[in-house]
Amino acid sequence: MHTSIFKWMRLGMVLLLGFLTIGPFSSTQAAVAQSSGPSVGMVCTTSSSPNPTFNLDAKPGYIFTADGNTMFMWSYSVTNGAFQYPGPVLCVNQGDTVTVILHNSLPERVSIMFPGQENVQANGASAQPEFLGAGGILSSLTNSAVTGGTVTYSFVANNPGTFIYESGTDPKKQVEMGLASALVVRPTLGATFVYNRADTQFTQGEEFIAILTEIDPYLHQSVEVGKTNFNMNNYHPRYWLLNGRGFPDTVADNFASWLPAQPYGALALIHPFNNTAAPGDPAYHPYPGVERFVNLGTEDFPFHPHGQNGLVIGRDGHALEGVGGEDLSMEKFAVNVGPGQTWDVLFRWYDAEQYADTDNHRVTVAPPDLVNLTVGMFSSGSPYLGTKGVLPPGVQTLNQCGEYYIISHNHALFQLDAWGQTMAGPITYLRVDPPQPNTCP
Repeated sequence: MHTSIFKWMRLGMVLLLGFLTIGPFSSTQAAVAQSSGPSVGMVCTTSSSPNPTFNLDAKPGYIFTADGNTMFMWSYSVTNGAFQYPGPVLCVNQGDTVTVILHNSLPERVSIMFPGQENVQANGASAQPEFLGAGGILSSLTNSAVTGGTVTYSFVANNPGTFIYESGTDPKKQVEMGLASALVVRPTLGATFVYNRADTQFTQGEEFIAILTEIDPYLHQSVEVGKTNFNMNNYHPRYWLLNGRGFPDTVADNFASWLPAQPYGALALIHPFNNTAAPGDPAYHPYPGVERFVNLGTEDFPFHPHGQNGLVIGRDGHALEGVGGEDLSMEKFAVNVGPGQTWDVLFRWYDAEQYADTDNHRVTVAPPDLVNLTVGMFSSGSPYLGTKGVLPPGVQTLNQCGEYYIISHNHALFQLDAWGQTMAGPITYLRVDPPQPNTCP
């Protein structure tokens, strides 16, 4: 989608509501955050395989919220890079020896845990919990770095799938403040597979991620002004975010210029599933897309992508299969992602009715009279994929080439909110473009 379109869309909605490349690196060079790349889809931060090294800073910054507010945050960001929330999505290959060097720029000890990874090392020894003095109170679930300090973690990424990484130091506070993100381990079968199963292949360029988080603004304000006595019994989220953004910013491009600290969009863009065209034909589209759901919050996120069911093929970095390798994947109408969970979901869009603006494939139901119809901002003015029709006078559209838009949103409707502003939060769209070749931007 064109970023300029959604910049004005966001500004218009705020005023209306009355508020206020992924590439290789040398083995000795730490990965750097991408500031450009695909406008839609998951963006990886990478380093060279088989020994990738990531330098991350734990530091403070600010983000914009859908109600026109700003919010003080903590997050992991690439060293010497700009603050970003959520932290970079780290992508590695199965079998890699992964090194993550954490630099702490925050006023208290912080750390990183890697749930699902085995034999994690910290500064060359097995990562261990930390206590306040001999036999004292547990202060961190893993080795931490003092303010201005550094700790180096390493592990072998033995298993493919989607995982989280998060602070193990005072996690009820630090994870909510933003110290968490996603780790994707590519299988040995190839970068277009989720697991080492042939039936987990997806279309290159149709890989998406949905990182679900929440914010209690009173906790964040307390941390911002240096108070240390926030009562977590009073914890109550007022914002719920998708890839660090609330709707409508969620459907803006990756790296939208007006969201400098929130680089990841959440729009999914696919083409109709087609396994009947011959390989090499531009319309040949035999594999599904994949969405990686990651819940970094404390509440369930029952995410509902309208218009198509998803095939759940893995959870928490484990393929859904039996002891003998039999397929245990399941189709779901809504994906209920629990706190700390990850779900890997394949999805397709079929042009089942094959409606077209021809005599043999027309929609036979008469459309409602315009006086009884509200034309949405994504309408093409036509019911046919790839066709733009005539819109009523004065109606403006964001539709570019007759594409379809199907809403995807969280089904816990109270979470579609930004501190009282409704129709915000974890909402996005699935955009279905016409079969290729087409004239879509």
